[in-house]
Amino acid sequence: MSERTKRLSRRNFLLTVGAGGAATAAAIVATKSTPVKPANPQDKRATRGYQASEHVSNYYRTTKV
Repeated sequence: MSERTKRLSRRNFLLTVGAGGAATAAAIVATKSTPVKPANPQDKRATRGYQASEHVSNYYRTTKV
């Protein structure tokens, strides 16, 4: 085997090992992720949206230059 063939063989091996490790990590993360809960329509905080309250108005007033 020539020096060039040995170098290419080593690179291919390392590339394969790296790709396999990345694929394994992605598969583990995909199986371990927690399911997303749907928003409860009874929850007031999820349905209220933005409201300009007194402390928000005070903040905006104090940031004026």
